[in-house]
Amino acid sequence: MKMLIAEDDFTSRLRLQEMLKSYGSPHIAANGKEAVEAVRAAMKASEPYDLICLDIMMPEMDGHAALKEIRALEKMAGISGSRHGRIIMTTALADKANVIKAAKEQCDHFLVKPVQKAKLVEALQKMQLIPPPEEPSVEPPAESPEDPDAEFPEGLSGESPVEPPAEPITP
Repeated sequence: MKMLIAEDDFTSRLRLQEMLKSYGSPHIAANGKEAVEAVRAAMKASEPYDLICLDIMMPEMDGHAALKEIRALEKMAGISGSRHGRIIMTTALADKANVIKAAKEQCDHFLVKPVQKAKLVEALQKMQLIPPPEEPSVEPPAESPEDPDAEFPEGLSGESPVEPPAEPITP
């Protein structure tokens, strides 16, 4: 999976890199302007990003402005609907206004920092970027002769054909 992390905070960037490393090697942008340029270059090379983690509060260009530009680039390239890059907005601001604004600007998911790996994986699964966890297969138990409902060959029953001796046998 081709990924871009746009995050100005070094620690947050490292956390996201660590959480995503099993899915590929993410590219890094330190602000919204670099993120837009990275997306532009990837699209020009016909190798668009599958996932973009975009912080809201960044210098030079914030995440909201970068998201608008990224979606505009995709629209100009004829990329829309399920073909567009999946964008997760990340922020320390869990206020309703930022969530609504990000949704209106067409982000695909919203995570509050510090990002938890379980929530990130869940988001990737919901966006169908990674498969859902496999459910363990449970096989029915094999029938055994002790099973009272087990079927026996014709003429046989589940009872022992030999009766135990009435008295103990002594050697």
